[in-house]
Amino acid sequence: MAPRGDSVNEEMRQRSRHRILRATVELVDQRGYARTTLGDIAERAGTARGLVSYYFEGKRLLMQVACHRLMHLELAGALAKVPPGANPDARLATGIDALLTFALEHPRVMRSHLALILDPDVGAFLQDPEQQQLGAILRELLRSWGATDPAAEHAVLRSALMGACIGILLPGAPIPLAPIRADLFARYGLAWSLGTPPQPDAPARPQPPHRD
Repeated sequence: MAPRGDSVNEEMRQRSRHRILRATVELVDQRGYARTTLGDIAERAGTARGLVSYYFEGKRLLMQVACHRLMHLELAGALAKVPPGANPDARLATGIDALLTFALEHPRVMRSHLALILDPDVGAFLQDPEQQQLGAILRELLRSWGATDPAAEHAVLRSALMGACIGILLPGAPIPLAPIRADLFARYGLAWSLGTPPQPDAPARPQPPHRD
């Protein structure tokens, strides 16, 4: 039997890696981060426990990469459905809605993701390749929309989306999606009807309190 070429070996490694990432989000969705072990992930992925550690240095890194990859895929998939020639506002609205929908459909994954990146005791924010691809898509959306500094605006949008996810997923006191979406859309001057509105009309925005 002829030895496999480098390209075949790389394809097999990527498939194995993707199975591990998919197994991670599936199990965290079901059980939560704390109750999911690397052994569980290996079993779900159909691979050896040692291979999981070979690809990922610890459960935290694995969780972060898995979440970033799923967000990247969900965002890219949503944008692929936007009709060709759609204006930049429609694309940005679709991107924002895709990430808010991701949080609502995968609440345990997103809560675990946020908890890990906000905990100073577990290490610095990880800029893995999946996160970089996610960021590149968002920066391009902002560039097309007209941001004068897409990199700086991406940092603002990322922070706003994190805050939005915390709001809609806060255990025991969640905020409805509609007012959070309305604030995000107002920042970028996006019509409520763009993307996938959670209700037919935008909620009334409260007036700021009077000051002396």
